[in-house]
Amino acid sequence: MSRRTKAIVLNPYAEKALSPADEVLAQKYGLLAVDCSWEHSSILERLITPNARALPYLLAANPVNYGRPWRLSTVEAFAGALVLLGRRRQAEMLLSKFKWGMHFLELNSQYLEAYVQAKRSAEVVRVQEKLLRKIHTRTK
Repeated sequence: MSRRTKAIVLNPYAEKALSPADEVLAQKYGLLAVDCSWEHSSILERLITPNARALPYLLAANPVNYGRPWRLSTVEAFAGALVLLGRRRQAEMLLSKFKWGMHFLELNSQYLEAYVQAKRSAEVVRVQEKLLRKIHTRTK
């Protein structure tokens, strides 16, 4: 059974990256993050929306996936999205409930700052590619 929504659905498999330009959609229809394990993330395929968005490169700060890129907990994904949408204070309030929560913002500060400067999805992707090239160069 599939479900339809106009909300922005955080989906790591989405073809479009979340960007500050999505604030208008989020304001109108909301932001949706599905709380499920990575092994069961195929549930996202059953949500039909024209507004699926993937988060750009961010590192997990949660104890299970610490330091792993793109392996965010649901609260980290939601908080990262809020920052990109210009709602940092809401992200901080959400993360303050977790011992490691504020560390997520510290760990990803340079990435989040760069993504927030982008205007649209394509720019977020370009910023991400630039950051990943830097990371790759440092690890060689």
